[in-house]
Amino acid sequence: MSAPPVHLTDLGTTVEADDAPLLVLGPSLGTGCVPLWSATLPRLRARFRVLAWDLPGHGGNREVGDPFTIADLAAAVLAAVDAHAPGASFAHAGVSVGGATGQQLALDAPERLTALAAVATAPRLGRPDAWAERAALVRAEGTAAVVDGSRQRWFAPGFADAHPEVAVPLLQSLARLDAEGYAQTCEALGSFDVRDRLGEVTVPVLELLGADDPVCPPDGPAPIAGDGGAVADSRRVVLQRVAHLPPAEAPDAVVEALLTFLDRDAVTALTRGATTAEVQDAGMAVRRAVLGAAHVDRASAAAAEAGGTSEEFQRFITAYAWGGIWTRPGLDRRTRSFITLTALMARGHDEEFAMHVRAARTNGLSEAEIGELVLQCAIYLGVPDANHALKLVRSALAEHGKGGA
Repeated sequence: MSAPPVHLTDLGTTVEADDAPLLVLGPSLGTGCVPLWSATLPRLRARFRVLAWDLPGHGGNREVGDPFTIADLAAAVLAAVDAHAPGASFAHAGVSVGGATGQQLALDAPERLTALAAVATAPRLGRPDAWAERAALVRAEGTAAVVDGSRQRWFAPGFADAHPEVAVPLLQSLARLDAEGYAQTCEALGSFDVRDRLGEVTVPVLELLGADDPVCPPDGPAPIAGDGGAVADSRRVVLQRVAHLPPAEAPDAVVEALLTFLDRDAVTALTRGATTAEVQDAGMAVRRAVLGAAHVDRASAAAAEAGGTSEEFQRFITAYAWGGIWTRPGLDRRTRSFITLTALMARGHDEEFAMHVRAARTNGLSEAEIGELVLQCAIYLGVPDANHALKLVRSALAEHGKGGA
């Protein structure tokens, strides 16, 4: 049996440093990886060098070879990564069959994985006979025959009607997929079962599930993480009003969960007795992720040129504000942005407020949510303060839209 053809796209990074950590994204059955993850990519590429792989006959992959197993697929993904980044360690985030492949990678090549995000997946997905039936159906009638069923499985109730700009392209792409590539993937899923092996996984795992997912429900019989989960070093996040395609349905929530998980060393820096240098490094990682590498580099360079107190102040805010507060696990970054904007607006710190408006967009707040924050504050701070803040918001968002940091 030859290795399944895997098409891998290097999406690069917007991080200016050459040593951006590597994040490999995997698809769900019936989707191209890049379209599935597209709404998350701006924020992920601001933190990682991103690679995305496609299944045989899916997305940008027009090749279809011999039948394969999930173990074969994991080996092919590893080989594809090596073609782009030889021997590199990487984090893997995959949806459904992409998450199954990630579990297999964690079992077969744990020395290469820094972390695993298992999204809308399980150690066994469905029944072998059901997968065999679906494979036979698409071979006979094409993938258009499974579009209606996929619409019901992929999206939470009401989502497809409310967001046709997301649902329709994904479903149209499904209808055009290569039937044999889809069928072979069904058969691979039918033989996949690592329930008895998950206790062997040593890499940190995030299990990210949709509360409305009929394929991998949160109350399924074989949890990966959380209470009763098989993996010791793991955490579980369940997204409300989300079904089987979280990166498409709730991209901001997915990115927040991924960043919090993948920055876990920074998040736990203070609670594990970190050294001063470790706290400083953790703070710098989060500061660059939130404010943007270009902004932080400019501030650091100006402080280094000024020397003395200016340089010491940069170290101080990096360690105590970013390493001491922004890394804490009690609140996500979206919430911290809400709080920070409110405090800065109340105190009239215009320059910092504008900077954190741009940071809030990076942290997943929409323009509408920032507007609601200003309206809320108008009641408790006063209309003149809110009017002034709105002017700052408009200016900051315009700069953010031009790529300013």
